[in-house]
Amino acid sequence: MADVVAVLGAGTMGRGIAQVAAQAGHDVRLRDVDPRQLNAALANIKATLDKGVQLGKVTPTAASAALERIRLQTDPRAAVQGAGWVIEAVPEILELKRTVFREIEGHVDPDAVLATNTSSLSIAKIADATNDPTRVVGLHFFNPPHLLKLLEIVTGPRTRPDVVARSVAFAKGLGKDPIVVKDSPGFASSRLGVVLGLEAIRMLEQGVASAGDIDKAMELGYQHPMGPLKLTDLVGLDVRLAIAEHLHAEFGGDQYQPPELLRSLVREGKLGKKAGAGFYSYKNP
Repeated sequence: MADVVAVLGAGTMGRGIAQVAAQAGHDVRLRDVDPRQLNAALANIKATLDKGVQLGKVTPTAASAALERIRLQTDPRAAVQGAGWVIEAVPEILELKRTVFREIEGHVDPDAVLATNTSSLSIAKIADATNDPTRVVGLHFFNPPHLLKLLEIVTGPRTRPDVVARSVAFAKGLGKDPIVVKDSPGFASSRLGVVLGLEAIRMLEQGVASAGDIDKAMELGYQHPMGPLKLTDLVGLDVRLAIAEHLHAEFGGDQYQPPELLRSLVREGKLGKKAGAGFYSYKNP
């Protein structure tokens, strides 16, 4: 049965999650504080669906129906009222995520699931900002959400078993292949992926090989669909840096220490594909 899905945050991940939910038949309310961000998100979703139609992966009827299911909201209360799922997709800042949940909790149905799309932050610390941490779960989507099938379900120490079961069913209904992991810094995917990505950046920094050849080593030698530097550009260098700093603070260890090259590129505003430049250059950020 389709639920109303409220997605809080209309950035790269929020708009992708909204599209996936709408294509799965859910009515979606996409909320952001900035109306311009909302309009840009809807335009991006339409362009992605149009490309799917051109490639024969989406029918014109399905694309049109998905767009019609998405409603834009700036009012957080209106966005979450009556929703069965509330998915937070704001930037990776712990206090910001906690504030989002505090802001909406009194207006959410008591049986709604509160989900965070965090890729590395503590589910327990996010859930502590709510009155009912038992209904908070991590739903870590991967970029781009409409293409990548993995959905990492992260259980907090107080997440109820029925919420986990609902999350697994919800993920499968979205066409995802879920994994369930316990709340731990970086979970499974980020903890592994960041180590590989940072080592690739260190190799580039040390002049071991070019960005293209480092990526090709993993793509052809290990059958990764995308090399670690291309993936960092896609995720965002600022996002990768924030995750690395968080994991280094939690675990220590040289493997989580952000390379100076990563820090300098972020300072220069070279944040990857969204900014038009990162380890590679892009014509259309």
